[in-house]
Amino acid sequence: MRKLIHIGNAEDAAPSAEEKEKLLLARLAEIPSLIVALSGGADSAYLAWAAHAALGARAFSVTARSPSYSAHDRAIVEEFVSKLRLRHEFIETHEMDNPAYRANAADRCYFCKDELFSALDELARARGFAAVAYGVNADDTLDFRPGHRAATEHQVLAPLLDAGLSKAEIRLLSHRAGLPTWDRPASACLASRLPYGTEVTSGRLGLVERGEAALRALGFRQFRVRLHDKLARVEISPDEMPRALAPEMAAAMAERLKAAGFTYVALDLEGYRQGSLNETLSPVGPRSVKAARGT
Repeated sequence: MRKLIHIGNAEDAAPSAEEKEKLLLARLAEIPSLIVALSGGADSAYLAWAAHAALGARAFSVTARSPSYSAHDRAIVEEFVSKLRLRHEFIETHEMDNPAYRANAADRCYFCKDELFSALDELARARGFAAVAYGVNADDTLDFRPGHRAATEHQVLAPLLDAGLSKAEIRLLSHRAGLPTWDRPASACLASRLPYGTEVTSGRLGLVERGEAALRALGFRQFRVRLHDKLARVEISPDEMPRALAPEMAAAMAERLKAAGFTYVALDLEGYRQGSLNETLSPVGPRSVKAARGT
């Protein structure tokens, strides 16, 4: 009698989030020592926690400060590393010194990450760390991102990607680990609020930062202030849009954004969406809409 053969679907064989986490921790434990690029987002925070869990004092988290990194993000990182008692340090990066970065073409992120990983490479050599890692995940492979090219060139490790962890799985595992960043809204540097071709300057970054701080003070959680000269194009998440559209709140938003330095304030009726500034790019070629999602 022939044996019965069970033919399962792909989901039957797919490892669970918990199994992926075990694989991640096991692989991290094999690294002699590691620097983790910690921005404060859910992905990099989870990687920093995992590296600390696997390596203890042999793991070191580093956060880059520059005009494109907001005071709000810095406060999130400070609270996170203090709560988890991680080895951590802030360093300065100087992407603003690079004309190619300031030109703000669709590959701007490449020059930013090249500066970051150059600084982390130098730090690793000076402190005797074996490798550098960052928090790219499996979902990020769906689109080309210039920053990933810089990571490849610098041979930066991608432990979350290697373990096959998706964004949803990272949030789930972060929640189970008690990490305060598990449900943090998607974040990106302040330069991502400037349309391509608009020069990145400290003044413009500061204007955006003040505008977003004003919305945060009004209680909004997921949003972007996109800069168009002196106009603030405000994107609010769909679930928060009814509150933004209330006349009293709309008036408060306009008042506070104008106080921050904007001349005009507009609410984008399509709401918050990642990479909205990419909608102006040609769909053909390396500078396509795929060039910089996640902004």
